Amino acid sequence: ERNNEGKRTERSETEPTMGQLLAHIMGTQHVEQIFIDFDNAKPSAQEQELWDQIDHVLKASPQVLEKLTSYSGCEQWIRAAITSPSPENEDAAWNKVLPAVDQLQEFYEFSLQLEKSFPKLLVALCRDDPKASLSNQQALAKQLGDVFDFVLRFDDAKMVNPAIQNDFSYYRRSLSRMKLSKKDLNIKVRDELANRMSLFFAYPTPMMKVLSETTVKFLDDNSGNVSRDNVVGALGNMANICLDMVDKHKFSSNETNMFCLRAMTGAIILYDHVCYTGVFTKKSMIQMRAAVGVLKGYTDASTDGLLNALRFTTLHLNDPDTPGAIKQLLA
Repeated sequence: ERNNEGKRTERSETEPTMGQLLAHIMGTQHVEQIFIDFDNAKPSAQEQELWDQIDHVLKASPQVLEKLTSYSGCEQWIRAAITSPSPENEDAAWNKVLPAVDQLQEFYEFSLQLEKSFPKLLVALCRDDPKASLSNQQALAKQLGDVFDFVLRFDDAKMVNPAIQNDFSYYRRSLSRMKLSKKDLNIKVRDELANRMSLFFAYPTPMMKVLSETTVKFLDDNSGNVSRDNVVGALGNMANICLDMVDKHKFSSNETNMFCLRAMTGAIILYDHVCYTGVFTKKSMIQMRAAVGVLKGYTDASTDGLLNALRFTTLHLNDPDTPGAIKQLLA
C-alpha cells in the first residue's frame, strides 16, 4: 500500500483483510470462533478407537493419490491394437492393460473402504451437538477434513486423466475375447466387478459421488440414529470454521490453508447433497458468498479445481431460488 506521497506503508495487524471487508459489505460476516488445530490435533482417549479405525483406511490415501497422478495409461498399445490389428499387437495391448486395471481396482476398493468407514465418522461428530463435537473431538474433525482433502484431490486428478476410462473401456471390450481364447487365467476383474468399476469411473467425480451417496443412504436408513439436521449442522459448521480460519490467517503454511479450503469445499458440496433446500439459499447456514470470495482471493496456490467442484458437483446451484449474486460469482 502507498500513502499520499507515494511511499509504501505497512498494513496494520488489526486492519481487516479484503475477504473480511467483502464479507462485511455483502452482509456475510462470519462469526465462527472455533479453532481446529489441524496441524497438531491428537486423539483423546474417547476418540482413540474410532480414530485408529479411520486412520487405518486413510493411511493408504497418499499412495492411492501418488498412483493416480502418475497413471500414464496404455494409449500407445491400444491404438496399435485397434489401427493395426494382429495377434501380436492385441496381446501387447492386453498385457499392458491388465496390470493397469489391477491398479484401477485398487482405487475402486479404496472407495469401498471409505464408503464403509465414513458413516462411523458421521455418528461420532453428529450424534450430539455438532458444533461442540467438532470443537471437542478435534482429531476426528481433522479426519473429516482428511477425507474431504483426499476426495477432492482424487477427483481433480481423475477428471484430467482420460486414459483411465479409455483403458478400462478397452479392457471390457477385450474381456470376452480373452475368455474365448482361454487367455483369462490372470484376470482378477471379471464381469460383475468390471460392471461396478465401470459405473464408478464413468462418473466425473467418483469419490465425491461415493461420499454423497453413502451419506444420503446412511440418513435414509437411519442406521446410526443421527438426525439429518445434525449432519447438516456439522457440515455447515465445518465449512464456516475452515472459511474463518483461512480468512483470519490462523495458519501460516500454504499446505494447511489449502487443506482448510478443500475441507471447506468438501463440506459445502456434501451439505448441498444432504440438505433438502441446498447450500445456496439465503437460509443456508454456510456463508457462501464469503466462501467463494476466499477461494477466488487465495493467491498462494490455484483454487480453480475447488471452484469447479462447486460449479459442477453441487446439486442446487442452478435452482430458481439460488441468489443471482451467487450464480454470478460462480459463472
